Amino acid sequence: MSGTPLEIERVFLLSRMPELPPDVDVVKIEQGYLPDGGTGETGALEGRVRRTTRRGSEVRCFHTVKKGLGLVRTEEERELPVVEFELLWPSTVGRRISKTRHKVKAGDLTWEIDRFDGIDLVLAEVELPSEETESPMPEWLKPVVVREVTEEPEFRNFNIARRLGKI
Repeated sequence: MSGTPLEIERVFLLSRMPELPPDVDVVKIEQGYLPDGGTGETGALEGRVRRTTRRGSEVRCFHTVKKGLGLVRTEEERELPVVEFELLWPSTVGRRISKTRHKVKAGDLTWEIDRFDGIDLVLAEVELPSEETESPMPEWLKPVVVREVTEEPEFRNFNIARRLGKI
């Protein structure tokens, strides 16, 4: 798998939003999943488009393809012009989520706390440089962690979006 971009990420279910430390980067995220992963393949393939908004007006758009399940997955991402995002967005109807992401530095790692819109769900994620990297839980996060859900497919954003599309 040499040369293939990897995402190594642990995910935790939280009972509520934690008390966050100061200097948190807040990003509003709207993302939708493309039919058949956007590539015509099936299986554990997720193709998505995402629009992020920072500070109310700084907008960036991305197309991402992820493959695999669990702790380690392949991930390829490219930035999109807004007009291309707008062309792809209608094809994601029924497979969308929106959430507010709070990014918090803790040592060499950045924890991302996602509060989802439309459902009572808060997840914490931490991306790691390798599978062997230790990811000590920050003290401010420990009181609200219910359990690790990295290996539970129902907590992947793709599956959350599919469930929300059926509501």
